Amino acid sequence: MPTKHPFTDDYEPITPPARTARAATTRAASAAEDEDAGEAWALNESRTTKPTEDFANVSGSARNKSGVELDNDAPVTSSGALVTASPAARFKRGHLFSYVGLFLFTTVLYFRPYELHPALAGLTSLAYWLAVLTLAVFLPSQLILEGNLTARPREVNLVLLLCLCALISIPLAIDPGEAWTAFNYPFIRAVAMFIVIVNVVRTPLRLKGLMFLALAIGLVLSAGAINDFRLGRVAVAEGERVAGVVGGMFGNPNDLAMHLVVMIPLAIGLLLSTRNPLAKPLYAAAACLMVGGIIASFSRGAFLGLLGACAVLGWKLGRRNRLLIFVLIAVFVVALVALAPGAYTDRLSTIGSVNRDASSSSRRDLLVRSIIVAIYNPVFGVGIGNFHIVSIRELVSHNSYTQVAAEMGLAAMVIYIAFIVVPIRRLRLIEHATYDTRRGSRIYYLSVGLQASLIGFMISSFFGSVAYQFSVYYLVGYAVALRRMYEAQTGTEVIPLSRKDRRAARATIAADSVGTRGDAAGDSADFHAPGRSAPAMTRT
Repeated sequence: MPTKHPFTDDYEPITPPARTARAATTRAASAAEDEDAGEAWALNESRTTKPTEDFANVSGSARNKSGVELDNDAPVTSSGALVTASPAARFKRGHLFSYVGLFLFTTVLYFRPYELHPALAGLTSLAYWLAVLTLAVFLPSQLILEGNLTARPREVNLVLLLCLCALISIPLAIDPGEAWTAFNYPFIRAVAMFIVIVNVVRTPLRLKGLMFLALAIGLVLSAGAINDFRLGRVAVAEGERVAGVVGGMFGNPNDLAMHLVVMIPLAIGLLLSTRNPLAKPLYAAAACLMVGGIIASFSRGAFLGLLGACAVLGWKLGRRNRLLIFVLIAVFVVALVALAPGAYTDRLSTIGSVNRDASSSSRRDLLVRSIIVAIYNPVFGVGIGNFHIVSIRELVSHNSYTQVAAEMGLAAMVIYIAFIVVPIRRLRLIEHATYDTRRGSRIYYLSVGLQASLIGFMISSFFGSVAYQFSVYYLVGYAVALRRMYEAQTGTEVIPLSRKDRRAARATIAADSVGTRGDAAGDSADFHAPGRSAPAMTRT
């Protein structure tokens, strides 16, 4: 019987059979990117080893603070270590019907078919019932396959803590009824679908299926926004902007543009990862169309988010020619502003001068008010969905971070930020580990694209109250799903080292670099330079 490849076939990982002591090897090397970023990572199988002493002298073996045992051949960076692990995770079929339910729910969530024709108006609750059906299939399937309700990567733990903060804020809210409504929709439904994504999306085909849906609605929204602008339905001076051909989570032009910001890096990642020469121009055209949609939306926050995403893509994809890449990005931005409509350029000019525009001035006042409310209610906030009660003219905060801080407390804001930052940090290791094999692997470019998308979202969401919307939970779900596929393929778990361990790792590298430099050529068949690639770890 032919052997199936664990990454390309429809299998899913379950918990490794035993929690064993982790042993691996360390080798001296340095990577300028790792040192600049001050990050270090470990590829590790389990978190359960008891703490031990810090790194010992590099001769022989050493242990870090987390109890990960290292010796003198494992790949390390100038600020940490990459630790191989065994045994590899096992695979098992399952969750097909859960994925079908998730896919149908997402289709209805994005495209809202009941808005297309009056005859479909009775289907307004279709998304709700599809979500209920998906959970009804997912929960018993998950219990049978893995013996638990969900896998527990750090992002799941963080989102559960965020749910706890929201629940605690409800009885303490200014208006508990309104707080319950905000918790019930869309927040808890977005969290539920995030957990389904983490557990169900475990093959590239499933991940790409959801990404294609997001790209498809992005193209529809972009075409609609450009058409509205072409027909003169946009009057920014009077506050009239594109409303989006699809309502719901895309009814607001800023939210519409934010979706386009996070989809452009994914389109570029798919473009670079595909081997199909016919698909490449399609992805490129999709990215260009979505840039046009951002311009037609007249969203300043989306413009800044697009700049941030482009900067991340340029920094990571142009490692060998960063100066040239950033020159090209600068030329692109100048051309974009020069060729854009005059009203768009005028709107961008108000970014640095809030007094020139009533909208910018209002946003500034709302930001100040939300910060004050958060300071006066630092523990539990005023209740989820209740900020508008104490706001200016019943307006929302227009800032995701102060939205969470004012409504659920400062601790909840920290959890929310960590929920977005943790997958970025872990995708970064996958990016470095797959650099040398990037031409034959989809993982590298998707990991870079997802990092740029998350950075773009973080910037854009500074100008929108979207902390409870589906967008960020789907995006983080994609990142976790990609990471779990990588971990299942390599039989490892991506775990960051602590700051203290990073300092110890640097000392270990410095002490060992002289002794191991002579062996580097002989070892190159087994280990690649960290910061470029991790060992090629495959399962048989």
